[in-house]
Order: sequence, then structure tokens, then C-alpha cells
Amino acid sequence: MDREELRATLVELFNEDTGQSLSSLADNVHLVADLGLDSVDTVSLVMQVERHYRIRMTHEELSDALTVGSMLDLITSKLVAPAASEIAQPALKAAA
Repeated sequence: MDREELRATLVELFNEDTGQSLSSLADNVHLVADLGLDSVDTVSLVMQVERHYRIRMTHEELSDALTVGSMLDLITSKLVAPAASEIAQPALKAAA
């Protein structure tokens, strides 16, 4: 999944969650300052993202995800990480 597909899904989840109607979100958009998300909105959006992509994001990871771009980076890293561990699993089994 490329970054623009992730962005489109994030916009869709944001719109559903907040009732707003944004067409796009630039990388430099700050989730709190620019979009006005409070802590409840942020938790709700994160839960939507986690549910949609079947990933988990820690509090520490989220504390660095302050902009749309950093959130997309975090989602991307979470989506790539399981694939990398799945590739490593057969190699580990073969070595045993």
C-alpha cells in the first residue's frame, strides 16, 4: 500500500470519526493545532486506524506522531514490520 492510499484512508477515517469533510491532509498538518483534535478525538482516530489496519501503536510511538506525515510514517512502519517478521519465521524454522 503506497503513501497516498494510506493518506486517503486516513482522511476517510478522520472524516467518519469527526463528522468533518476534508478532501486531503498534507504531511505538515498538525493533528492538534491544525485539525483541532482533542485527546478524545485523537484516541478515537487512533483506534479507528488500529482497527482498520489491524495494528497496534504504543503511547510512546504516538507521542512522536504529531503531524499527518509522522502518523503516515508510523502506520507504514507498522504495516511493514509484520511482513518482515513473517519472512524471518520460515528462515528460523528451516535453521532449526
